[in-house]
Amino acid sequence: MAQSSAWLPWALGSAVFAALTAIFAKIGLEGIDPDFATLLRTFVIVAVLGAFVAATGKWSNPAALPVRPLLFLVLSALATGASWVCYFRALSLGEAARVAPVDKLSVVLVALFAVLFLGERPLPREWLGIGLVGLGVYVLSLRA
Repeated sequence: MAQSSAWLPWALGSAVFAALTAIFAKIGLEGIDPDFATLLRTFVIVAVLGAFVAATGKWSNPAALPVRPLLFLVLSALATGASWVCYFRALSLGEAARVAPVDKLSVVLVALFAVLFLGERPLPREWLGIGLVGLGVYVLSLRA
């Protein structure tokens, strides 16, 4: 596999697991407060990732990390937590088949933020795909 496409299997795996997340979470939210459910989910993630990092010998001292990357990892974690709280609330109130696609408006926002903050320049065909995602989110939001 060429280096330029080495990311693709991981991105596809992410999509599959994100889809399963919506289905499992929707079922798991039955009779449980969405904020508490988010906390339980976070505990499981911390335990599994902690075990994985320890088992693979990838642990390093966070205090030894450079300040800038550490700051942005903390900001990313805060954004992730806020996203999870919003996502679980939305799932507790709406249908998974509607909530999850609207959540994917993040695809459009990532492209815009990448242009604004990272200097990335998507190709016209990539903008077409991004626009189609945005259009799909809009169409899904029209259903009453």
